[in-house]
Amino acid sequence: MHDLKTVVKVGGSLFDWPELGQRLGQWLDSHASKKILLVPGGGPTVDVIRSFDQWHGLGEEAAHWLALRALTVNAHFLATILTTFYSSKPVVIADLQEADAIWTQQGIPILDPFPFAQIDEHQPGRLPHSWSVTSDSLVARVAVRLEARQLVLIKSTYVPPDWMDPTRGIVDAYFESIIRSAQSMADLSLSVSAVNLRG
Repeated sequence: MHDLKTVVKVGGSLFDWPELGQRLGQWLDSHASKKILLVPGGGPTVDVIRSFDQWHGLGEEAAHWLALRALTVNAHFLATILTTFYSSKPVVIADLQEADAIWTQQGIPILDPFPFAQIDEHQPGRLPHSWSVTSDSLVARVAVRLEARQLVLIKSTYVPPDWMDPTRGIVDAYFESIIRSAQSMADLSLSVSAVNLRG
């Protein structure tokens, strides 16, 4: 269990919560896996880009990349708040291959999604450039590329049993197809769950 690669998305809806650093640090310390990769959600930072697109008609292609750049800020934000509240040193990384070195040093890597997306752009199965594809699908893609065994979405709301149903509005419509595709691969066994950190 300790050696299982686990990708954990920290939902952007938690970013306005003053207790986030402490509660996230406690949750991470209680998790069995010692190979955790954190990925930030979008939250208010990406909402600014969404507003820019509405006001200026940027178009989904330009807005896609600007939103990913905003996630860079969010990665460094998570590293900053975890420095105080988590037992392991948080380190922002630009490439999945850097994660092993951070784990070896007993640190916790936090992925900067922008350079990841730039690299992933040239791979089969890369994400569509659309507002209908959120950071939930992005983190699912990260889990597939990392060949993780666990994917955990940390949310800010009640998680019903059928939370992956896109009509529930908890994840985007593209998320489930990525998970189904990953779970159908013979060499990749991916367990997926979601938790309400505020609950």
